[in-house]
Amino acid sequence: MKSARHEAILRLVSEQSIQTQDELIERLRELGFSVTQATVSRDIRELKLTKILTSQGTYRYVIPAGAGAGAITKINETLLGAITNIDYANNIIVVTTYPGMAQAVAAGIDAEKTPDILGCVGGDDTIIIVTRTEEAARNFCHGYREQKLRAL
Repeated sequence: MKSARHEAILRLVSEQSIQTQDELIERLRELGFSVTQATVSRDIRELKLTKILTSQGTYRYVIPAGAGAGAITKINETLLGAITNIDYANNIIVVTTYPGMAQAVAAGIDAEKTPDILGCVGGDDTIIIVTRTEEAARNFCHGYREQKLRAL
């Protein structure tokens, strides 16, 4: 439930201009999540969302820029747990998974529509991800490793 709620929050924040916790609570309830202000506040802290000033002079929640983890942060915990290794060379990331899981993880990554990821191809236990830059590949791998450490 928590990972699904986190995915919904990340999707809402990236697709809409969410200005307040109350607005976020309302949107989550529209999606069928029964949440309290305390829960949303905790989620915002765990997801490390920040507020930025918009060109209209208002503030809105955003996913932190340094979280180049992008898609990997957003993949639900089950898919994240299927990854056994991740590394990169230049702008190519190679992800290994448990047998039979690569296509599901690749689909999860593709579904996030992260601008720095041009695409990925999943076989049985290996995924190749092509990013726009080497920095994007490095950030993706670093984000995965951070997420894995937090899960321990």
